[in-house]
Amino acid sequence: MSPTDASTDSGTDPGTGHGPSADTGGEDTLDLHLADELVALLANADGPASTFGDLLDDVATWGRATTPAGSFHLVPVRIERDLALVSRWMNDPAVAAFWELAGPESVTESHMRAQLHGDGRSVPCLGVLDSTPMSYFEIYRADLDPLARHYPARPHDTGIHLLLGSVADRGRGVGTTLLRAVADLVLDHRPRCTRVIAEPDLRNTPSVSAFLSAGFRLSAEVDLPDKRAALMVRDRALRHVL
Repeated sequence: MSPTDASTDSGTDPGTGHGPSADTGGEDTLDLHLADELVALLANADGPASTFGDLLDDVATWGRATTPAGSFHLVPVRIERDLALVSRWMNDPAVAAFWELAGPESVTESHMRAQLHGDGRSVPCLGVLDSTPMSYFEIYRADLDPLARHYPARPHDTGIHLLLGSVADRGRGVGTTLLRAVADLVLDHRPRCTRVIAEPDLRNTPSVSAFLSAGFRLSAEVDLPDKRAALMVRDRALRHVL
């Protein structure tokens, strides 16, 4: 299954997220397991050596971003600490419609644990704003994802999935603010990454608008297994222009 949409700026305004259930016949970020040797080769391409499992340049050390909404940072998920909160968000109907992870906590646990115990291509995180966990992000290597089969991927392309946990944070520009902040964090801390990628459902115009407002451009329309997506790109070369 290819990643799909999650709630950003309104109750039905998606960003990017998990995708439909397995019986749809699509692809998922976590379905493609790469051989250790290939992961290491791709991780080290065009730059200094990386430790296996650190394909995203240690998200936990990226630090804080100052935004119009407050001080923001990404905190990698710990199952024992964060499961109940993230599972509650996944059971919000506006979120469940796109992530399809509603149900008992074991559903969300399985989804996050697969990333935490995987090959390092995707890191699930809480988005913490002024010391309050209020969003869920997945930062992933788009160039190592099944998504790369559907667009001309470049080495170290980095993708974003986002949902806002609180209804109160939707519909007032918080999603746009966080998308820009996280894209900037990626570009600041991943020097080999030249582009940040997202692929919201093309039909979700509020989501596409949020990405455009966050400095992304609409690069193409892409037919993924589960949807027709708007391929959104934030270019390092244009980050101070858009």
